Amino acid sequence: MDKLMMTEAIMLAKAEKGLSWEQMGNDLGFSPVWLTSACLGMNSAPQEKALAITEYLQLDNEVASALMAYPTKVWDQAVPTDPLIYRLYEIVGVYGETLKEVIQEKFGDGIMSAIDFSMDIEKQPDPKGDRVILTMNGKFLPYKSW
Repeated sequence: MDKLMMTEAIMLAKAEKGLSWEQMGNDLGFSPVWLTSACLGMNSAPQEKALAITEYLQLDNEVASALMAYPTKVWDQAVPTDPLIYRLYEIVGVYGETLKEVIQEKFGDGIMSAIDFSMDIEKQPDPKGDRVILTMNGKFLPYKSW
């Protein structure tokens, strides 16, 4: 079973059970963001987490094996047209250079890790329209000289 087939099986089981990523993450004790990413095939799951996910969703060992497989992280290189994903591209397009300048001014010449990384998504009620709070937390990795 490949990652695409795995994701299809997980999405079907999730829909049939009427589950949300938040509920699944809470029930399993996993970050909902990490859980979603692993189930969509962009991260691998350690064996104990893969087995917990498949047991929870009542899926077979083929799905667990696919969850444990290392992903090839390739995504469409065109700018996406999905409005929510496009807005994230827009944020990077408008604020990317600003983020780079401010991060490097505070930390020095380097990057934020996407490997030693966590992310959280919160909903903040607001009378003018609910707010999305997206927190990205990555280890700073300085560039080395040799």
